[in-house]
Amino acid sequence: MTMRLQRMFSSGRRRHVQRGRPRATAAVAALSLSLLGVGLTAPPASAATYSVSLKNLQYNPPTLDVQVGDSVTWSNDETNGVTHSVTGGDLNSPDLAPGAKYSFTFSSPGTFSYHCRFHPDMQGTVVVGGSSSSPSPTSSATASPTASPTPSGSASPTPSPSSSSTATSPAPTSSGGGAPVGAGPLPVSFHLNDTAGSWYNTNLSLFGTKSLAVAELPRVPLSSASAAAPTSTSGGLLGGTTSTVANTTSSLLGGALGTGALSGTDALNLLNGDLQGLQDFTFNTASAPNVGQLGVDPLKLLGLDSLKSSIATILPSGDPRVAKATSLLDELGKEMAAQPANAPTSLSSLPVSADLLPLLSDIQKWAATNDITLPVTANFDISAPAAMSAHTVSSLIWPDGAKGFPFDQPGAWVGQTSVQLTKPGLYAFACKIHPMMLGAIVVDDPLTPGLDFGQKLRVNGRALNVPSDADVIAELVDKFFNITTPGNWQRYSNTEAKTWNPSFPPAPILMYGSDGKQELVPSLDAYLKNKFNTPKTLPALTQRPSTPGVGEVWVDTEFERLAGKTKPGTATKVNVENWTVDRKVSLPQINMNNPHNMWTDRDEKYIYQTEWFGNKLDVFDRKTGQYVRQVEVGPDPAHVMSRTDTDQLHVSLNGGGAVMEVAPGGTGIDRRIPVQSPGEPIANPHAHWMSADAKTMVTPNTNTNDTSIVDIPSGTFHKDVGGELPLATGMMPDASKAYVANFLSNTVSCISLKADACEDGSSTVHHKEIDLWKNYDPVKGAIGPFGGLPIQLPVSPDGKAVLVANTLTSNISVIDTKTDQVIKYLPCDSGCHGINFGAKKGGGYYAYVASKFSNAMEIVDIDPNGDGDISDAKVVGHMVLDPSENTAMDDTIVGDSGIGGTGVLPIPLVYNGWSQHVPSNAVNDQLTCRQRNPITYGTDCP
Repeated sequence: MTMRLQRMFSSGRRRHVQRGRPRATAAVAALSLSLLGVGLTAPPASAATYSVSLKNLQYNPPTLDVQVGDSVTWSNDETNGVTHSVTGGDLNSPDLAPGAKYSFTFSSPGTFSYHCRFHPDMQGTVVVGGSSSSPSPTSSATASPTASPTPSGSASPTPSPSSSSTATSPAPTSSGGGAPVGAGPLPVSFHLNDTAGSWYNTNLSLFGTKSLAVAELPRVPLSSASAAAPTSTSGGLLGGTTSTVANTTSSLLGGALGTGALSGTDALNLLNGDLQGLQDFTFNTASAPNVGQLGVDPLKLLGLDSLKSSIATILPSGDPRVAKATSLLDELGKEMAAQPANAPTSLSSLPVSADLLPLLSDIQKWAATNDITLPVTANFDISAPAAMSAHTVSSLIWPDGAKGFPFDQPGAWVGQTSVQLTKPGLYAFACKIHPMMLGAIVVDDPLTPGLDFGQKLRVNGRALNVPSDADVIAELVDKFFNITTPGNWQRYSNTEAKTWNPSFPPAPILMYGSDGKQELVPSLDAYLKNKFNTPKTLPALTQRPSTPGVGEVWVDTEFERLAGKTKPGTATKVNVENWTVDRKVSLPQINMNNPHNMWTDRDEKYIYQTEWFGNKLDVFDRKTGQYVRQVEVGPDPAHVMSRTDTDQLHVSLNGGGAVMEVAPGGTGIDRRIPVQSPGEPIANPHAHWMSADAKTMVTPNTNTNDTSIVDIPSGTFHKDVGGELPLATGMMPDASKAYVANFLSNTVSCISLKADACEDGSSTVHHKEIDLWKNYDPVKGAIGPFGGLPIQLPVSPDGKAVLVANTLTSNISVIDTKTDQVIKYLPCDSGCHGINFGAKKGGGYYAYVASKFSNAMEIVDIDPNGDGDISDAKVVGHMVLDPSENTAMDDTIVGDSGIGGTGVLPIPLVYNGWSQHVPSNAVNDQLTCRQRNPITYGTDCP
């Protein structure tokens, strides 16, 4: 790693890192009022002062009724370092750190709406009535802010204020990206945004991904810490000072950041030099080459030349350990030349290890007491227009014992935050609102060979603390690059086979086993290709069901890029009677932003479309694709469903704390239904489900790891169990029980909604956890089929099966609702995500399955022979979602055609409660009586 950073810092060119500057708090001027020039008398002593508490990302109370002359004081009562504001119209507080207050005296009647500029779903209202007494001219419309600093070390969206008398926030950086390579005071920077594939954007592409950063923990000798900056940096970072490290960068990066691209030879040289040929090797065969057969110098491949340089710099001049280490590292290079390039080598198994490993350990211990290790700062920015709504920066993987971790926020927010990385190893971050948004940083110690993954790694899920060579780490690293590298997405054809050959950085990685011993992976690219058997052949998708479906299915191809939009995404219509892609709707006139989930109205006139990365619900005509209207609902609307009784819509605010009830046709907001109580942490609900009788709704709350069981008519609710990061729910057609997909727990929760209904062996219980990792050891690997990172999980309309889309394992869990057990797994594509059921012609159902990182849709028949036994469920069709020459379109696709499958909407709706209202027409009249009455067919169908 040090050689990489020697290159970066050797040029002597300087690049100034843009840092946010505290904004000066605006002075609040008093406004004197007069009435036709007549002096005003002081208000009566009855003028009141009201209080609003800012806590758990809520204003409490959210609505106040006051009189002219009354005052309101807002107090930030957060205990976790979160900064808020009171913003809107005349209300314009400074940034309020915990303990800060802001007061305002209302001098005129009216309705004053306000919000927090950091947390979009924090909404408040003050309704000011008239007063019989005139307010004092000296007290009218005054605002008096006070503030105190944010506690040190808090994970606040804004840094601590510089003074106790003002509350400050950094100004957004002017650059669209940041440094992807850092060292000590030189930070790495991510800008979270709405662009598919680069959601955590460094503004620099390393091996096809903009979501990866590398950083060094430079060791500065104590004797050099106060010295002047050297004129030469030939000794690498280790001989430099803090000033040198912070302010010097290479011409390579200086030029690359201007274009936002660093690939090929430049990227390889940045990592470890002269490795451009490695990307062309195929490593997954039995005859995979040894390190010495790759045609590159093993010392450079493994970073041993950098390690020699680091040791020579950190140790005192003339220290005999320098020469000894140089000789032993040369020998290590020779011995590693005979090792396979696609598998880890235990360093302790090599002859040189008996002398080398104790020496390296001694040098590292010496350095720990004779140098300064400079932490790396990681900056994160969430701001418009790149990010149009709220996100989180949440730890997914981090080295065991890293200070300040796990790192998280109390809910979705906008603004800036940062964290210091003080320990070598792998750090990965995700957004809890949009879990496919990933960023990673590898922090390296220059006194070790290869790039450090760390000895033990924590994983956010199941409280995992595993060695860095654990199978689950390899699974997550593989998926990180398959998700964040658009070139690694699967692209099928209906007519010809394609080769899927995902690529990874050919960088050396230092891992550790369960025994604590070091394992050196010569090439991450070779290792992952070997472990996950790539490249693979993607067959021509010629398979179609022998029996057609009824009607159509709409799929949100969320990542398609269009010529007329800056934001990605289309809604794709498939005719399931002839299996053709009939239409693509992108709505360029409103720049539709990441369409995620859809529903239709009772008359099948409209498609209701959520903008997951925005705050809008879009409405377009189902038959023509023409734009109808748009309604603002709140931050990050995820899923939408209609009420079976009123045809109103329910839209979950994934970046907020409520489900919005919207008038039929999307003409306006009727009601806000909170899913957490005042004083409780904000819930951030995702994919809800509703009962056939329109009485019950279940929301999975991604921020509070529980579920809300909502009584729809009254809007009241109670909480029930949930796992880690619950994302989606499904419900039995009789509303007896619900199922919840727990993304990070890798479980499915069964929750009874009435009497105990979950099956647990011979018992019927209120709650049961269905473990998708029953056949999986996170350290050793799979011992049978298993599911990982589950998302959507609809219950079939007849109540026989639950299908669970598993993103990690690219498969579908089939759960038998009679036993609440997984009975089999079916294959699906990369990023398996969206599932919903539609009607099969003549009776029965098809499940339509879409995947985020593939351009294809699968069709699953849960009961192919109609005998009621779902054990023979199978994939009966597979087709691409690319347009054909006959596809109607309102824009031109310029990239990632057919990719991004998330929401799936079959029409006609065949779920109980909705199926009975399906209008009569030539298509819908193909439904059987049993399909229209899925649980009452015994009495309703003669």
